[in-house]
Amino acid sequence: MKKFLGFAFLLLCSLSISAQTVPVGFDLSNFGVRIEPDKRVMAVLATLELARTTDAAGNSIPLINTPLSAEGAKFRELLNSDNAAVPADLRDRITSFVTRYKRSRPNISDAELLSPFISMAFTLSPAPDLADPVVTSDLPGSLLDVLDFAPLVRDFYRRSNFSANQNEYTKTYLRVADDKLRSSSREMVSELLVYMQTRPQLVFREQIKTETQRSGSKKTTLTQVETRERERRFVIVPEMLAPAGTVNFVNVKDDYYVIVPPDTDVSFSEVRRAYLQFVVDPLVIGNSKDIAVIRDSVKTLIDDRKKAGGTVSPDVYLTISRSLVAAIDTKQIENERVQIATAQARQRIAQMKTDDERRAVSRDLELAKQNFADESALRYSEDYEKGAILVFYFSEQLAGTEEAGFDISASMREMILSFDAAKEAGRYDRYADARKRALAARTAGQSPAASVIVENPVTKRLREIEGLVGEKNYKQAESDLKTLLNANPGEARIFYNLGRVASLSAVDIADEEQQKAKLLEAKIAYENVIRTAQGKPVDAALVSLSYVAIGKIYEYYDDRSTAVGVYDAAIRIGDVPGGAFKEALAAKQRLLKDMQ
Repeated sequence: MKKFLGFAFLLLCSLSISAQTVPVGFDLSNFGVRIEPDKRVMAVLATLELARTTDAAGNSIPLINTPLSAEGAKFRELLNSDNAAVPADLRDRITSFVTRYKRSRPNISDAELLSPFISMAFTLSPAPDLADPVVTSDLPGSLLDVLDFAPLVRDFYRRSNFSANQNEYTKTYLRVADDKLRSSSREMVSELLVYMQTRPQLVFREQIKTETQRSGSKKTTLTQVETRERERRFVIVPEMLAPAGTVNFVNVKDDYYVIVPPDTDVSFSEVRRAYLQFVVDPLVIGNSKDIAVIRDSVKTLIDDRKKAGGTVSPDVYLTISRSLVAAIDTKQIENERVQIATAQARQRIAQMKTDDERRAVSRDLELAKQNFADESALRYSEDYEKGAILVFYFSEQLAGTEEAGFDISASMREMILSFDAAKEAGRYDRYADARKRALAARTAGQSPAASVIVENPVTKRLREIEGLVGEKNYKQAESDLKTLLNANPGEARIFYNLGRVASLSAVDIADEEQQKAKLLEAKIAYENVIRTAQGKPVDAALVSLSYVAIGKIYEYYDDRSTAVGVYDAAIRIGDVPGGAFKEALAAKQRLLKDMQ
């Protein structure tokens, strides 16, 4: 039994019941992503909570009263209670600053008022010092306007019990974030990287020239070129006091921060674009020589857009980066909707009895695809109007990489050098009809943005069953999965989850024969995932995970040679995002060493 418990622990670390086939063991840090509260942001926003005024009835109310999530509202009450004893003189100074600041900006919302304060927090040194930045000359004016608030934050940190409570606050933040925020972040990262067929660049290397005086000579210097490396990070900052439904994005050199309420589902939020920016920026910088070739052509388009009264950045590199991000974001969503709609159509066609019924389903599918394309055209147009003037061009280029399955980083050079400014003239106008159709659909409440996801019953049901697994109600989860499989035969995700539940159930079985029977069920379920992949488009990560799960079962039965062969199959799939390539490689190396 001890041997099996060790096997089960490894299985728990590498596999999951996720509805989107993203494993619990999917380590976000491997893709540059961290989810961690920022004590500077916590301190700044907690200080702002002390600013008070009175309403017409004489009641004390907050000066900045942003709407919060349910968890955020409970935290605000706790914070106010904990800060009841803050000295009156400090409260008055905070209130005075916020009053002046708010009066000078009467036309913006409370949520918008918070943005520069959040940005300012990232210029401060880590707590407890929270010191001002050494250099302020390159800070934007909106941030300089609130930098004088920093001394009040330091006073609050030192004169209240906030610092003593902050570690407990952080635990609360992480507890809430571990539910929706973390799971949706895994799904978001996995979906985007699978679509782009790439991995983010997590280290930035630059060549630095250094000069040193030659020994014994006053004039002669030695010039050397050093390679310096800097870590790149994408940090999702859960913040209880962040306004509900908002995303604040702050880029500080190689660190990209997004600040969101900790119970946020980031799947279809602006966090997607922030992460895409993190992935795309080094690709653009890395192709700077090729961009220099088309620079004048892009500059001409920028100037033409400005003359027409449009909003666009004069920076060619920024324009290219924003346009590519916008194109990937929209194109990936359209691609996913088409895949879901196509899979649903295939299931319906398989159940139809006549050719006329099948043709009707096919017509519905083509109409759905047209609606998706129209919605994408409208989104491209909206991004074009905001300055992403190359979004139509990059969307066209991405269509080619979708079909070929190329890594976007390997395709960047060709994308750039294929650019022809003359062909971009009139792009926006050519999509006028598509925009009209998409706007009409939105007005009628028929936007495909929500319809396809809602219509995917398998995904919805798997998420519900995941709750049973979390409660260790494996018997009911298995029953529900089998019912779901009867309604959706051949669905790889259901087979995978059946294998997962059988594996977890086996941990609690004392009888060796019954335990073996349960493991056999798990093995058959995982094998069905692999069989399904031979005839249908199945996520490569799911197949990779299934091979590794089977390999671990063979290991449990001490069939090492077979296990090595199964791990080899997972390795051949490659290091796909969300897969088990590294686990398979490590397991194979470990077994080969033991077998020597």
